[in-house]
Amino acid sequence: MDLIAAIIIFSLMLANTITAQQPLPPFSCESSTNPSTKSYPFCNVGLPIGKRAHDLIARLTLDEKISQLVNKASAIPRLGIPYYQWWSEALHGVAVAFGVENGVSFKGNIRAATSFPQVILTAATFDANLWYRVAKVIGTEARAIYNEGEAIGMTFWSPNINIFRDPRWGRGQETPGEDPFLTSKYAVSFVRGIQGDSFEGGDLKDGRLQVSACCKHLTAYDLDHWKEVDRFTFDAHVTKQDMADTYQPPFKSCVEQGRASGIMCAYNLVNGVPNCADYDLLTKTARGEWGFQGYITSDCDAVSLLYEKQKYSKSHEDAVADVLKAGMDVNCGDYLANHTKSAVEKGKVSESDIDRALYNLFSVRMRLGLFNGNPSQLLYGDLSRNDICTPEHQDLALEVARDGIVLLKNSANLLPLSKSQTKSLAVIGPNANVSKTLVGNYAGPPCKTITPLQGLTDYIEKIKFHEGCENINCTINAKSKAVKLAKSADHVVLVMGLNQEEESEDRDREELVLPGEQQSFIMSVSEAAKKPVVLVLLCGGPVDISFAKNNPKIGSILWAGYPGEAGGKAIAEIIFGDHNPGGRLPLTWYPKDFIKIPMTDMRMRPDPSSGYPGRTYRFYQGEKVYEFGYGLSYSNYSYKFVSVGQSKLDFKNYILVSDISSKSCENAKFSAIVSVENEGSMAGKHSVLIFVRHDEAGNRSRPMKQLVGFQIVRLNAKEKTNVEFEINPCQHFTRASEDGTMIIESGVQYLVVGDQEYPFSTNI
Repeated sequence: MDLIAAIIIFSLMLANTITAQQPLPPFSCESSTNPSTKSYPFCNVGLPIGKRAHDLIARLTLDEKISQLVNKASAIPRLGIPYYQWWSEALHGVAVAFGVENGVSFKGNIRAATSFPQVILTAATFDANLWYRVAKVIGTEARAIYNEGEAIGMTFWSPNINIFRDPRWGRGQETPGEDPFLTSKYAVSFVRGIQGDSFEGGDLKDGRLQVSACCKHLTAYDLDHWKEVDRFTFDAHVTKQDMADTYQPPFKSCVEQGRASGIMCAYNLVNGVPNCADYDLLTKTARGEWGFQGYITSDCDAVSLLYEKQKYSKSHEDAVADVLKAGMDVNCGDYLANHTKSAVEKGKVSESDIDRALYNLFSVRMRLGLFNGNPSQLLYGDLSRNDICTPEHQDLALEVARDGIVLLKNSANLLPLSKSQTKSLAVIGPNANVSKTLVGNYAGPPCKTITPLQGLTDYIEKIKFHEGCENINCTINAKSKAVKLAKSADHVVLVMGLNQEEESEDRDREELVLPGEQQSFIMSVSEAAKKPVVLVLLCGGPVDISFAKNNPKIGSILWAGYPGEAGGKAIAEIIFGDHNPGGRLPLTWYPKDFIKIPMTDMRMRPDPSSGYPGRTYRFYQGEKVYEFGYGLSYSNYSYKFVSVGQSKLDFKNYILVSDISSKSCENAKFSAIVSVENEGSMAGKHSVLIFVRHDEAGNRSRPMKQLVGFQIVRLNAKEKTNVEFEINPCQHFTRASEDGTMIIESGVQYLVVGDQEYPFSTNI
């Protein structure tokens, strides 16, 4: 060995020794901390990411490879690769979950992030650009936290885009609601915003991610714990028809249009196959049909269920083989770390199966810039603590809460209350002054919070408060004190509803009425008040409040979801007229008797022979408390169709959408122009919703109507404007057949906006 070679070898050995002894930075390929990495092709930013990922994988031992298959991916000091945590949360702001270690802890210098309204209320704005702006802020704050050295990971397991199928689902609050079109639009807006893309898409710089989004939970996951059934073993029986036009469209859009870099497979089985072991779902559909390029993670400990609870796999090693061969890449939990080597030794899994998964994992980390040296010198490197909880971000949280809150009732124009004539105000209720309730679940510590009581205090000097009930169930209450307070005030605001003790992850509701003695409490207080009261409901899922809807002593009802850190200010602004409400319900509010329908019944379409009424506004044929899209305003808006591009489509001799050429579909598009007028005396922001319904309402396999577009207008009093919708018959006039294929049917269909309809003929 010559002297030069000996020096090189010694230098490399010394570098590896130093690296093993010193803590690694949370990124790789930094020559100042590990000079040897400079020579590795996986550190060469001039090479395509695919080649870099393959080079890195080829350098790993089997044990090192296996250590990367879990969310707590071990460090590989000899290559300068640090520990990485795949699990971080950012549902409606950078968050923590369940008190377990994940990518962000908020235990260092950064103790808070902007907390936006829970997703169900954000969806009620029907404002896709607003959704994008929220996600962009979340992504900015997430990257800033990482840049400050207070985050281990930049892969965030959001958004939740499951359909809010059953009103009892405790996690429905995390979703954009019951409509697949609305949910798809939300998914695309959120993913583009958080990952650093433009609103229109296609603008990621060199494929580089600000942070990584993960669409969850694939698929047909909308039951947590109902009676004796739990999400860990539930086998959801779903028809191909429902899968095609209800459960899958949001995920398809999330991948194809949003270009999400992550997917989470759900706990449950679908038609006998666990989602995380479903090759047809993960590989053929997500990667093959949709073109997904990213990583697929299990939900936490989902892989262990295959053998231990679901009895799908015959052994631990078979469970490992089932998920890796299906196309899953990383396991939240330690199951793959514990059993993959045994699976290899027993011939159940090949090293190439592991390499396939590692390619997806390291490719995403490289897209995040974690193998390009110090990220502070790269794209997004200038983001810092100065970009967290900024006044602009907090103003946006307030804007979303304002625009999402839904006015459900306003008899005799009780609201807005007069600032000058309201001399005293009684604020009563267990949700009136509890900051924690505002943020819902999957929330991080907010920058600051404004409760409804605090918000109302800014308007009225003479204000008195009593929680009325010791807890949300009102099982222990001070009704007499609340009644006495109600009698003494000019106006009463009751702040009631639910909280995370009633609805949350692993906690589905058994009833659709207000819990405990709440209804009785509300009735007593409203009966004692001088004037009709204002009822504010904080809740994610719908509640049967027919008693309040029909009671003249309850003059106004506001649904405020879980409105986030600025929710109390938004509620107060609406009550006193500094904001004109414009939110619309993104889900149907069912009557209390709906609980007779088993939560395990996944069918969307009605079955008259058995009395099954169907689900969601598209198919449900029963009575409703409030309809999807319902929402009042302090103004009245009127609509009129101004023009429709063409009134007849002539698709000759075909029915399957797949048989229609892309050129024909493009040529079939047309515009529908609708005039919208604010007939009221107050300026307002208003969402215009356009639906399609078919003339033949008797066909129960067809949606009764289907949302196909929504746009926002801002109009001054007495102002009008035109809104243009692009209608694509190959998308908007379709339905799923029983075998799951999309078809267009001949006949008359109607474009519907408010009370206006426009007929449109399709001849096949």
